[in-house]
Amino acid sequence: MPSMTLRVLLPFEVFADEKGVARIVVETAQGSFGLLPRRLDCVAALVPGILSFDAVGQGEVFLAVDEGVLVKTGPAVVVSVRRALRGKDLARLRDTVEQEFLTLDAQEEAMRTAMARLETGFLRRFATLREHPS
Repeated sequence: MPSMTLRVLLPFEVFADEKGVARIVVETAQGSFGLLPRRLDCVAALVPGILSFDAVGQGEVFLAVDEGVLVKTGPAVVVSVRRALRGKDLARLRDTVEQEFLTLDAQEEAMRTAMARLETGFLRRFATLREHPS
C-alpha cells in the first residue's frame, strides 16, 4: 500500500519526521483539506488549527499547528509552521490553538500597528527637516 512521508518544520528545528503516513488532514482558510498518497502535488496555506495524520504503528496522531504552508511533491509532504505542539487529547489541543496561537497573532498585529505609527511619525519629522534645512 502506498504511503507518504511527513516533515513538520519549525523556524529552528525539525518538529516531526514521520514515515509510513497513510492520510493527512490540515486546516486551511477554505476548510479542512485531506491528502492521500496518490493525490496530485499541491501547495496549501495553513491557518492555526489541528493537523492529523495516520502513521503505521501509531494510529491517528494530532498536532496543533500555527499558520504556515504545506507542500506535497510525490510521496513527500512538508509542512512549515511557526509553532507546533503534539498531543493525544484533541480537545486540549484545540484549546491550545485558540488560547496561545490566536492570542499571539492578535498581539503581533497590535505590535505591527504600533511600529507602523512610529515609522509614520519618523517619516513626517524627516520630511519636515528636509523642507526646512538649517
